[in-house]
Amino acid sequence: QVQLVESGGGLVQAGDSLRLSCEASGRTFTQYTMGWFRQAPGKEREFVAATKWKDGSTYYADYADSVKGRFTISRNNGKRHTLYLRMDSLKPEDTAVYYCAASWRATTAGTYDYWGQGTQVTVSS
Repeated sequence: QVQLVESGGGLVQAGDSLRLSCEASGRTFTQYTMGWFRQAPGKEREFVAATKWKDGSTYYADYADSVKGRFTISRNNGKRHTLYLRMDSLKPEDTAVYYCAASWRATTAGTYDYWGQGTQVTVSS
């Protein structure tokens, strides 16, 4: 079955960087849209970034306005299919549980079929 396992969260200070990883298994994810979402306490889960297959080995990346220019999504389609989220210039408002998600050729901010368990990111001021 499909498994998405996130790692890399932690407690950092404002302005620091973190890289989240999501290791995916149970499918060939080459043509899957894969993304990151986050949920802060008392708030709805929101879209952060996603990478969608375009053609061949080309992917399209999409970002929420709140993270554009600070976060970078990437993926490794090797034997261990891994999704990454590089987060720079972190702000206290980035504090949330970050979830990895995957879905067959979904739109980037659309509905996803598979979800990880989440990893906590806390940014202190």
